[in-house]
Amino acid sequence: MRPLTPGDVRIAACREGDLVALDRHLPSPSHPRRYTRQLAGLGTLLVAWDGGQPVGHCEVRWDGCAAAEVRGVVGDCPEVNGLFVWPESLRRHGIGTALITTAEDLVRDRSGPRIGLGVKDGNTRAAALYVRLGYRPAVPRYLDRWSYVDQDGRMHDNADPCAFLVKELG
Repeated sequence: MRPLTPGDVRIAACREGDLVALDRHLPSPSHPRRYTRQLAGLGTLLVAWDGGQPVGHCEVRWDGCAAAEVRGVVGDCPEVNGLFVWPESLRRHGIGTALITTAEDLVRDRSGPRIGLGVKDGNTRAAALYVRLGYRPAVPRYLDRWSYVDQDGRMHDNADPCAFLVKELG
């Protein structure tokens, strides 16, 4: 795969026809749920494209973080959720930054004063990126609880220790 620059990547809201390509190149059981949230106006699933291939995604959750301990501090502050760039060789090429910047622009367009995101404990590379982009701690510790159903129909429950960071959009 050729090296990418941020100008090579196009960011767009997911369309129904994009779900097949997402599942082929960035398999995740959350794509249909995130797209359904988008159709309901609760989120926007952003996809980073290199030509016809998805290389990253994130969701802007318009209703904010689902964790009660976060909502108690930041309310319904829109949240960047599920940021992912793949393959791993494309990380540190500006794709994650482009996704976050696009999410911030969407929130600004809706006159949102701030945006937040969670970062899993130990994910130092992501935390450094978020701080560089102007995000600051709002909730130092919470559990990000999430579930998914695997291809065999089994439910898996997860709880990741995280910090929630917020950026004022001014």
